[in-house]
Amino acid sequence: MSGWDLFKKKRDFIVCIDSDGCAMDTMNIKHFRCFGPCMIRQWELHEWENEILERWNEINLFSMTRGINRFKGLSMMLTEVNDRYKKIDGIKALNTWAEESPELSNAALEKMLSVDDIFAKALDWSRDVNASIEALPQEEIKPFDGVRQAFEKIHESCDIAVVSSANPEAVRKEWERFGLLEMADIVCTQDMGSKAFCIRRILEKGYERDHLLMCGDAPGDETAAMENAVLFYPILVNSESDSWKRLREEALDVFLREEYKGEYADRIRREFVGNLSR
Repeated sequence: MSGWDLFKKKRDFIVCIDSDGCAMDTMNIKHFRCFGPCMIRQWELHEWENEILERWNEINLFSMTRGINRFKGLSMMLTEVNDRYKKIDGIKALNTWAEESPELSNAALEKMLSVDDIFAKALDWSRDVNASIEALPQEEIKPFDGVRQAFEKIHESCDIAVVSSANPEAVRKEWERFGLLEMADIVCTQDMGSKAFCIRRILEKGYERDHLLMCGDAPGDETAAMENAVLFYPILVNSESDSWKRLREEALDVFLREEYKGEYADRIRREFVGNLSR
C-alpha cells in the first residue's frame, strides 16, 4: 500500500507544513555548504566561484524564487553561467526537462540519461548534494525555536502533513530525530509529486478547502496553496521563530474559527511578499 492509501482523515482540520527553511533551520546551511559548492565542482566553475555562489544563494534563499525545486534552480543558474561565464553543453535540454517534466527528482532524471550528457552530470550533482547533506554535522540541523511547541498545539485539534519538495530520507531522518515525525499523519516529499499535487490528494481525503492551511517559507508554498484554493500561512525568512510563535498563539485559533480570510490573510501575505522583496 502507498502512503496515500494508508493516510486517513482523523480531524476536520489539517495543517500542511514544509520542512527545509520552514520547520527545519536547514535552508542556509544546505545551500551554503552543499548545493552551490557541489555545482561549482561538477561544472568546474571555480574561476567564478564567489559570483556564482552569491547568485545561487540569491535565487534559492533571498528572493521570490526561494525554495524552488533543486533542478529548476540548477537550470536557472546554469543558464546564467552559460550566458555570462562558460558554455554549458546541453543547457537547452536541461531547461526543457526542468520546465516540462511532471516529476523533478533523481528517479525522473535517471530516465533522461540517454538523451543528453547533461542529465548524467545533473544526476551526479544531485547525488553529491544528498551525500553532502548527509555528512553535515547533526548538531547543526535542527528545528527553528518554537516549532515543537507549535506542533504540539496544532496536533491537539488538527491533522499534520509534511508537504516538502526535499529528499524523503533526509526529511524523515530530521523530523524523527526531534520528535516531530510522530506528530505527522502523512509525509509527502519529492517522490510523491509536487506540493500542489500533494495538497490536492490530501483534499481528496475529505477536508474542506478552508480547513486546510499550508505553512511554508517560500513563494512556491503559497502557489501550491493558491492552486488548490486553500489557506496559506508564511514563515518569514529571518523571523522564523516569531512566525511560529504567532502561528501558535494567534493564527491557529483564527484558522480554527474559520476566520482566516479577508484583511487578516491579506495583511499576513503582504508581510510575506515584502520580506522577500527587499
